[in-house]
Amino acid sequence: MDALLDILGLTEAARLLSLSPPGWGMNLLRGLVNSLQIAFGAFGMGLVIGLFGAYGKLYGGPVLRDLLAIYTTVIRAVPELVLILILYYVGTDLINKAATMLGHGRVEISGVVAGIWVLGIVQGAYATEVLRGAIQAVPAGQIEAARVFGMPPFMLMRRVTIPAMMSFAIPGLANLWLIATKDTALLAIVGFNELTLETRQAAASTRAYFTFFLAAGALYLIVTLCSGVVFGRVEKWARRGQPSLREARR
Repeated sequence: MDALLDILGLTEAARLLSLSPPGWGMNLLRGLVNSLQIAFGAFGMGLVIGLFGAYGKLYGGPVLRDLLAIYTTVIRAVPELVLILILYYVGTDLINKAATMLGHGRVEISGVVAGIWVLGIVQGAYATEVLRGAIQAVPAGQIEAARVFGMPPFMLMRRVTIPAMMSFAIPGLANLWLIATKDTALLAIVGFNELTLETRQAAASTRAYFTFFLAAGALYLIVTLCSGVVFGRVEKWARRGQPSLREARR
C-alpha cells in the first residue's frame, strides 16, 4: 500500500500539505483566511455603496444620477486587474500626499484594509445595478400603500422596500460574493498575502506546482459550495410566504 501511495505521489503531497513544517498547509490556510477577510469586507462595503447607489440612481437628482451612471459604467467597463492597480497605487498615493500636507509622515496602509477598499469600490458598482433592479421589481402598490400610511422614507426603505426586494436580490448578490472571493486572487499582483500568493510562494519553493494549485482550487471550491448552501437558505428565508415557482405557474 505504501509503495502504491508513493507511486501516485500521495505521500509526498501529504507531506507538502502538512500543517506542520516542513509542510505548507498552514500557509495556505493563512492565505485563505486573509482572502475571506478581504472578501467579507469588500462584499459588505459593496452592499452599502450599492444600496445608496441604487436609491441615488432611482430617486436622486439629475447630477447624482449622472455621477452614479459614470461610476457604474467605468467600473464595469475597465478590467478588474487594471482597476485594482489604479485604485491601489493612486489611492495610497493620495492618502500619503494628504498626510504630508497635514504635517504627518507616510501612512502605512494595512494590506487587508487596502484590499477591502479596492475590491469594495469594484463590488459597489455591480451591487448598485443588482439592487436597483431588485428595487424596481418590488410591486409599486406596496410602496404606494406605505406612503399613504405616512411612512417616512427611511422607515419605508427599512420596513417595506428592503424586505420585499431581498428575494429578487439574493441570486445576484450570491454571484457578487463568489466574484469577491475569486477577485482576491488578483490582489496577489500588489503583494497581498492571500491564498493565491501563498500558493505561488509554496509552489515556487518546492517546485510542486500541480500539488499546491490543486489544493488551492479545492479550497476555493469548498468556499463556493459552503456559500451556495448559505445563500440557498437565505433565499429560502427571503421567499417565505411567497408562492413557489411551481405554484406561480399554476
